Amino acid sequence: MSGKSTASMVVRETCVAIWDVLHPAVMAQPQKEEWLQIADQFQQSCNFPNCVGAIDGKHIRVKKPIRSGSQFFNYKKYFSFVLFAVCDANYCSRYIDVGSNGSSSDSAIFGHSAFGQMLINNDLDLPGNTTLPGTSYPAMPYVFVGDEAFALGEHMMRPYSSRGLSIARQVFNYRLTRARRVVECAFGILANKWRFLHSPIHLKLETAISAVKAACTLHNFVRERGGYNFEDSLSHSLESPNQSGVRRTRHGAAVRVHFTAYFLSPQGELPWQLEAI
Repeated sequence: MSGKSTASMVVRETCVAIWDVLHPAVMAQPQKEEWLQIADQFQQSCNFPNCVGAIDGKHIRVKKPIRSGSQFFNYKKYFSFVLFAVCDANYCSRYIDVGSNGSSSDSAIFGHSAFGQMLINNDLDLPGNTTLPGTSYPAMPYVFVGDEAFALGEHMMRPYSSRGLSIARQVFNYRLTRARRVVECAFGILANKWRFLHSPIHLKLETAISAVKAACTLHNFVRERGGYNFEDSLSHSLESPNQSGVRRTRHGAAVRVHFTAYFLSPQGELPWQLEAI
């Protein structure tokens, strides 16, 4: 066995071992009590109540996988696979999906992921509906926040279309962006700490996927022990997957309307939000 093959095998086996050992400890699926703690973090740091996660996907540059054709060739004109993540307000990933081809959209990856299926089938053990702070009606669901690539749903909030928005809708988009940006910051921290993510990964596809999964678990491991500098999150070289059109649900639209009204109410408004939009 050549030195190059030996090194590649060591990298792969090490990354797989890191994932196997750390994943259950630092990225286990939250239960009801932990979802409530996550929601409390989002309310305190981002002023978005009943939020239990921010969702996004990023391209990971790779050399062209063998016999892949254009499958991993993305709209930015390079080869990649996608890191899809659900993050809490502490910049930790609560769920990741790694390896979807770079030509896939966020919505397609989300819909086919184990997390997306669990959300659709109500298998995430989310807490029951509850009223927003300072209100007595209506009881609102716990939600995840994402960008325009994701379908609006009972447990999935996305921004309003940016054309001709009312003040109320602009405020909602601002408040959602404050919560959603934690996943952008998490990607920034990840890429700036594990700097192999700043350039194309010259490994076999399976090894590259294992390396990214290992980096994500190490990221959580370090975060839980206080390893974070804000400057680490300010920039990164990871790009978002293509955004394709998705359908919204009627129930999701009603939930978003209630959040919109709440953010303009005395109980839910922020003193600076009108100046920020």
